[in-house]
Amino acid sequence: MRAKRVDDNQQEIVKQIRRLGITVVHLHTIGKGCPDLLLGFKKKNFLIELKDSKKTTSQKKLTDDEKEFFDTWRGQVNKCETLDDILKIIEQ
Repeated sequence: MRAKRVDDNQQEIVKQIRRLGITVVHLHTIGKGCPDLLLGFKKKNFLIELKDSKKTTSQKKLTDDEKEFFDTWRGQVNKCETLDDILKIIEQ
């Protein structure tokens, strides 16, 4: 099994998230459609599939494994492209 590719924006967004006091666990190495990040904020957890906003629409599509994960996961999971997208989700 090959390692999942990390989007170009992930490192910078993770730095920014951590500066805001949000904890981060990288999940992208798990594969099988598992989202890229697990975030912890105000005693809640958030699964985030991070896509690069600078990529084309077709490059930002969920893979077949990611689609399956989104369709079968019984909890919260979101696709985000920017720090603002993430903040909107965790501040709800």
